[in-house]
Amino acid sequence: MGPENDSQILHFLLLGISKNPKLQPFLFVLFLAMYLVTMLGNLLIILATILGPHLHTPMYFFLSNLSFVDVCFTSTTVPKMLVNIHTQSNVITYRNCIAQMHFFILFSGLEIFLLTLMAYDRYVAICHPLHYTVIMSPRLCVLMVLASWIMNILHSTTQSLMTLRLSFCTDLEIPHFFCELNQVVHHACSDTLPNDVVIYLAAVLWACCPLMGILYSYCKIVSSIHAISSLQGKYKAFSTCASHLSVVSLFYCTGLGVYLSSASTENSQSTARASVMYSVVTPMLNPFIYSLRNKDIKRALRNILGWKE
Repeated sequence: MGPENDSQILHFLLLGISKNPKLQPFLFVLFLAMYLVTMLGNLLIILATILGPHLHTPMYFFLSNLSFVDVCFTSTTVPKMLVNIHTQSNVITYRNCIAQMHFFILFSGLEIFLLTLMAYDRYVAICHPLHYTVIMSPRLCVLMVLASWIMNILHSTTQSLMTLRLSFCTDLEIPHFFCELNQVVHHACSDTLPNDVVIYLAAVLWACCPLMGILYSYCKIVSSIHAISSLQGKYKAFSTCASHLSVVSLFYCTGLGVYLSSASTENSQSTARASVMYSVVTPMLNPFIYSLRNKDIKRALRNILGWKE
């Protein structure tokens, strides 16, 4: 068959996590439960930061944005997977595949940028506490989040437009539960070198550079905490960034682990299963990580739910 790029004809087949028909009911219930928990947990965090006056600070402003992005990030992939399992159809149209890929790139990039901004916030709070309110002004916080949105919209749009120029041969099987950029690009019949260059360049700019910024911030934070004389002071300073460090470790370790292992394994569906960790499990766990040891969040949630202290 020759190359075909007609969005009215071409469609992809998402093979999902497992081809075993006996596992499909279990997978449907499991992912539906995780999706509902993700929605509920993150929406409660957003509601708490809006309704709690004591949470109107830069740290919780970034946290509410992260929760919103987590909701969108999970909604990009899980509902389609649930529909596919329920209808026993793995088909996704060319147009919907490109749209899903676009929004997945957008929200995964925003997740990375917001985690970086939160690391910078903790760096300023611990290393420059006397100037914190001046440096982390509401205007600067809004501008940094806005800049993150603009940069990631430009990035995801660029990747989508470059994918649209490719030609594909007949209907294609993607061994994943969503239209992942690398999988889609490497199923093309036409030359993918320009796409590969942009993908690897973006990986450096969008993953490695923010990670270096996070590591630099925590090196400074650890140095400042080490200089504190009292044990109680050290514990208090570290506890303010322990939740963020847990989320960063979970997201980066699972995300980088998936893409590093995908280069060395021939089983693409194993990569798809591993991708669940950073694309589904991490957004679900974030609200729990931030609320379990956070008295301010707990107090705000009690007020919302009407629970007594």
